[in-house]
Amino acid sequence: MLEYFKKRKYKKQEILQQVKEDKVKQKEKKQEIKALPKEERKEAISSNKLLRKKEKKQRKEEIKSLSRKESKAAKKEAKVYKKLKNRPRRFTGWAVFAALLLFIGVTVGPTVTTIVENMSGKHITIDTTSAEAVQAREAADIVSEKIANEGLVLLKNENNSLPLEDKKLNVFGSTAFTFKYGGGGSGASDLTRAVSLFEALTNAGIEYNKELYDYYVKLPEIKETTGNSDTGIVQVVKGFLSNDEEAGEPDLPDTTIAQAKEYSENAMIIVQSDAVEASDVNENQLKLSDEMHNLVEKVAGNFSNVTIVVNAGNTLELGFVEEYPSIQSVIWVGTPGPFGTNSLAKVLSGEINPSGRITDTYAYDVESSPASENFGDYQYENLDKAYLNYEEGIYIGYRFYETFYQGNEDGYNEIVQFPFGSGLSYTTFDWNIVNQELNSDSIELQVEVTNTGEVAGKDVVQVYYSAPYTPGGIEKSAINLVTFEKTKSLEPGESEVLTIQYDTRDMASYDMENENYILENGTYEIKLGKNVHEIDSTVNYELAEDILYQTDAVTRTEYQNRFTESENELTVLSRNDWQGTYPSDQDDSKIATDKVIERVQGHEYNNDVQMPTTGADNGLKLEDLKGLDYDDPLWSDFLDQLTVDQMISFVSEGAYHTKEIDELGVPNTVLMDGPAGFSFFGFKQFAAGAYPTEIVVASTWNKDLAYEMGEMIGQEAQAYGIGGWYAPALNIHRSPKGGRNFEYMSEDPVLNGMIGAGMSKGASDQGVIVFMKHFIMNEQETNARSGMLVWSNEQAMREIHLRPFEITVKEAGVNGAMSSFSFIDGKWANPALLNGMLRDEWGFEGVVSSDAVFGFMKAPQAITSGNDLMLDIMTVPNQIQLLEEAYEEHPEAITVGLRNSMHNSLYATLQTYLFN
Repeated sequence: MLEYFKKRKYKKQEILQQVKEDKVKQKEKKQEIKALPKEERKEAISSNKLLRKKEKKQRKEEIKSLSRKESKAAKKEAKVYKKLKNRPRRFTGWAVFAALLLFIGVTVGPTVTTIVENMSGKHITIDTTSAEAVQAREAADIVSEKIANEGLVLLKNENNSLPLEDKKLNVFGSTAFTFKYGGGGSGASDLTRAVSLFEALTNAGIEYNKELYDYYVKLPEIKETTGNSDTGIVQVVKGFLSNDEEAGEPDLPDTTIAQAKEYSENAMIIVQSDAVEASDVNENQLKLSDEMHNLVEKVAGNFSNVTIVVNAGNTLELGFVEEYPSIQSVIWVGTPGPFGTNSLAKVLSGEINPSGRITDTYAYDVESSPASENFGDYQYENLDKAYLNYEEGIYIGYRFYETFYQGNEDGYNEIVQFPFGSGLSYTTFDWNIVNQELNSDSIELQVEVTNTGEVAGKDVVQVYYSAPYTPGGIEKSAINLVTFEKTKSLEPGESEVLTIQYDTRDMASYDMENENYILENGTYEIKLGKNVHEIDSTVNYELAEDILYQTDAVTRTEYQNRFTESENELTVLSRNDWQGTYPSDQDDSKIATDKVIERVQGHEYNNDVQMPTTGADNGLKLEDLKGLDYDDPLWSDFLDQLTVDQMISFVSEGAYHTKEIDELGVPNTVLMDGPAGFSFFGFKQFAAGAYPTEIVVASTWNKDLAYEMGEMIGQEAQAYGIGGWYAPALNIHRSPKGGRNFEYMSEDPVLNGMIGAGMSKGASDQGVIVFMKHFIMNEQETNARSGMLVWSNEQAMREIHLRPFEITVKEAGVNGAMSSFSFIDGKWANPALLNGMLRDEWGFEGVVSSDAVFGFMKAPQAITSGNDLMLDIMTVPNQIQLLEEAYEEHPEAITVGLRNSMHNSLYATLQTYLFN
């Protein structure tokens, strides 16, 4: 074994040397191309791309000709090469922030005091100790555990091995003492009330092997983490300081195994991964370490009934469970909040019948999806910016696997282990469509669900559609989730009729060429699925003629392509030519075009506007506008009263609060993180309701429960004095390696949107500003905080990345949003996104806050592009100065921008419970 690792290390060094040499050659080649005249340069870039594609194809053919063993080794080396070539830089973003604090402290002195005060949360005044607050927190805890109960997913249960017949259990592995209740960063929550795994087992009437427990707790490397909860910033710094070395796993003496075997044939092992905001994970962190694999092998070889518990917010490789027949069951718990251990224990005992469904495709190889080809650290050579190409287009997650392997069941089964939407129950259900109404306006099905088993349980009816596809035409996935419903708890023999309805236009595709949505004529297969791959029944809807949708259904705004200014050339994946269009980072020129450079660096001010009135005395207070429409004329009279200085101060100091303006009746408001319960990203800690992370909320597939969580968040906000909630997070799981996947919901935009809309409406109905985030395309942490340029095409943006936000705006009526760090179509705070799409096309009325401010995020560009508040902790004086300088040069444009931002912010504030 030692020789093997020596050889592996040597091979890795060999490959690393090759990477270095190839990078030097690549740089030399690019410098040669850069020196050519413009026309020759374009031709050279195109020829270079074709050459690399040819070389890649040739390498694939060479690998095919090798023996199976040689082929496997060659593929592994190719993966190592790619990993080393695009290895993310660990110390970016928040690590730079930590270094910046030190630099400021040494060089500036007093300025650091302001930053430290902001990070301390001194300006945040909330009361979490009142009787009302305690009551709200207790109610939140109840909902938290309900979500954990329904979010848990049973993925495998051979021979009905669960629930446990013998309520005695051996718990193996150090991971039992480091149970992961949540993630790190702004998505963290208060875990002071967390229930340890062993306490939960006892609560559920399951006896655990105390001798085995004692063996572990006496080991010096074992340290139980139950209830330990660092602040967001501390978690992030820890994430940066951690390395990628495999975590140690204590060896098990034969005597310990023998004692455990005598105790019970039941064994459980928890597998985990680490993820934290500001740092992505690599593929090795999504696989079993060698030491953990040894533990699984030893336990599986000695016990007849082994349960694997997946305690991770990222999709892990679980192929190992099929290596050992004794692994009878697999339970996914995700990162289930402080009471998730109770849920797990009750599922083991049978007190709870699992009803969750996974929200991602579990593939045997986490790098088998096309999005993984463009995930990592990519830098322009002629522009001080990172970039990311979304060349997979619409084919993210199951949309790729189900389309690429359509008609190839053997190939599919070799790649996909657990399809999107999978989940088992301790009972069985039958479905029967009792009524259907299908027309050009809406699709409605009434589905009778009957519990045909022996225990009570809930079921999820997932509704998908397959649209007619013309080769070479508009890209369409072979299958798409369109809606879903969950039953109540049904007793054995009991039935419930679910009414499932959605707008027919929800099956339309975006046509980039004609700038509209279209339902092309043909057969639309409407499918009721147990998961995306296991279809129970199909209803056909025949459409004789195309239906064009040229305007938004709500606002009647005419559709148009809004993200085509960059002229960035992408080869976007097409099902019409998988091989010719499959993504490859080898095709990247890494040379930003002149148009891209101009777009990134330039900002136009609209000086052709009339200077508004400022500082007027109209005798109006903010409360005088309560109940008025956003565009009521009285708003103009109120806004005329604001001075330029007041507005500059207000929009610049928008981190976790907004400033009061006493003379106009504008109150101070507190705005707080986070998606798993209220928290502050700085050093301030306080008691608050704590929930499972959003991936677990989504795995309930329960829209009503999502609403209930939002409702509890809103009631807690009222009790504490919080006016705004930085949540929910609606971004897509583009790759299993995303550092914030625990904080996001799924790989599917409709599931994200419907669960997100439920959470948002629940909180909004309680008078809280909901800041849906991160708008948009914030699916990678590497380079995010340096201002990364994200490139995609309009169809993928509309159908995948914008869709969850659109659903949330239209179904929940939110009046808050948080923009992302990303440069969309070459612009941070892109007006086509924040005004054109969000406000004009969707009809959003409210405030847009930035995410935490870094150097590339500037207030003058923000307030003249639709971003109203700067979530700035470190550089408020600088933002104020930038606005003052911009005002001197462009007084009309800046004043109008400030006025619009104040209008948006104050309109949102006026909708809160503060004015009830």
